[in-house]
Amino acid sequence: MTPTLEQFGLKLLHKCDPEQAHRLALVALRAGLGHGRGPVTSDRLACTIAGLGLANPIGLAAGFDKNAQVIAPLARAGFGFAEVGAATPLPQPGNPRPRLFRLTEDQGAINRFGFNNDGMQVIQKRLATRPSGFPLGLNLGANKTSPDRAADFAAVMAHCHADVDFATVNVSSPNTEKLRDLQGADALAALLDGVMAVRGAARVFLKISPDVSDSEISDIAAVAQNARIHAIIATNTTLDRDGLQSPHRDQAGGLSGQPVFEKSTRVLAKLSARTDIPLIGVGGISNAAQAYAKIRAGASAVQLYTALVFGGLSLAGTIARDLDALLARDGFATVAEACGTGRADWL
Repeated sequence: MTPTLEQFGLKLLHKCDPEQAHRLALVALRAGLGHGRGPVTSDRLACTIAGLGLANPIGLAAGFDKNAQVIAPLARAGFGFAEVGAATPLPQPGNPRPRLFRLTEDQGAINRFGFNNDGMQVIQKRLATRPSGFPLGLNLGANKTSPDRAADFAAVMAHCHADVDFATVNVSSPNTEKLRDLQGADALAALLDGVMAVRGAARVFLKISPDVSDSEISDIAAVAQNARIHAIIATNTTLDRDGLQSPHRDQAGGLSGQPVFEKSTRVLAKLSARTDIPLIGVGGISNAAQAYAKIRAGASAVQLYTALVFGGLSLAGTIARDLDALLARDGFATVAEACGTGRADWL
């Protein structure tokens, strides 16, 4: 797909209901309308996180491909890695519609999907057919009606670990009642122990909320260190609504995109100062300068999603190429050399 055609397609999609537009984007990718020849890479961009070799540090965050339906097109789109899901043990419809809101004025989005997905049985079969050589992760979730949500995370991990490189424990979604309660030190430690026990060879990542206090950041760092988590993803969506301009600003759900950039980067930097666990920076990345800022704040890699709503799938390759130029400009031979060099700016 040429850039001009992609922009035309985005304009058409923006005339649709946001969730319908998302569905049509997935249909287009399954039909072969994507573009790209694989991950953008260079000696400078190639990096490692938690022992996983990445062609570049630009990843796709969970939520775009909830049901692992377009892994092959995503592997060609320029990303260095991708995360699909969230998957729960049983399929579930999620929350009632409308549940996705495009905040064009703020370059953001609010969602309250509630872990809608096809369930781990169906998703695992799709994961088993993934293309080789492209690092892939699965976001783990819990069913809304489950009497034991911690057990749900372990169940999905046990069922799917052989078909992914990493799995992310997602206790930071604001759209499942009381899920964030599992971020408390004792509950989180028990949950992580259960997942680690059944991980097989897959790495285990932890995704945290941006709506955490300094003391909670310290607690999370300590628990993750004790559990030997392989990486922490900072951060998920926020419940904060400060400064929004869109008429959808008061919708319930998690806010993502540009409005969360500063808040998520500050949490990332604080976490970086408290742990040596590799970090993945997420929240508000729409260009290479913002990806670079996350890396300099302490991230070994980054992920994006909401920016694709406004910039298209080609944005992944653009950010990777522009990041390469920024690293070269500042004399960094690798992503690892730049990691954490600007942390003090965010503390």
